[in-house]
Amino acid sequence: MEITEQQIAEWMVEEIRSKGNLHQSDAIDYVKAHFGESFVFVNEKGNPSLSKEVKKAFRKLHKGRIAWDRDGFFWAWT
Repeated sequence: MEITEQQIAEWMVEEIRSKGNLHQSDAIDYVKAHFGESFVFVNEKGNPSLSKEVKKAFRKLHKGRIAWDRDGFFWAWT
């Protein structure tokens, strides 16, 4: 079965729903281990990041109910 960006987005929303937040480093580690490294890249600052397509599916799924905390590098319910 092929993994989709939508499945990763659904996992992310469920993690945030159950735990209250999701740290970027935890998300990247989990995505690499369970969904594959193709969904992670190194950004222009040299840091690992989720693919643009994963983030796009995630934003579409949560419809503004989840916010990114730039200082803490995590997502949480708004």
